[in-house]
Amino acid sequence: MRNRSRARGWALQALYAWESRGGGEERLMMMLQELFDELRVSPLNRPYAEVLVRLVGANLAKVNTTIEESLTNWRMNRLSVIDRNVLRMGVAEMMFVDDVAPRTTIREMVQLAEKYGTYESPRFVNGVLDAVMRKIAPGDATDAP
Repeated sequence: MRNRSRARGWALQALYAWESRGGGEERLMMMLQELFDELRVSPLNRPYAEVLVRLVGANLAKVNTTIEESLTNWRMNRLSVIDRNVLRMGVAEMMFVDDVAPRTTIREMVQLAEKYGTYESPRFVNGVLDAVMRKIAPGDATDAP
């Protein structure tokens, strides 16, 4: 699982660079490849980073709508680029990756928010992703440890 944690970090960096440079669906995978080429990204981390970036790109509208439905008194454009993309990755992973439990996704995204976001980011990300989990995987929400 350590490789997936690192892959999530690389995917976040690619999403951040992509959005910072103006977005555009066709440029998303290009950004990831540039990241792989310029930085020393382990071949073990690349496949899952690609999966996450592709999932976000292919399902961006659905992922954004799911996030927006779980935001209270916030709009997507008011979120920091880091928080917005951590949430996008978390929602995409919860919705489309079957072998990762939603609670694992939340924990991983909170760790990314701690590492790359602001002081408030971890709590914010946790709250939004928990609300998403309750909507899309209600059975997992009741299995709290």
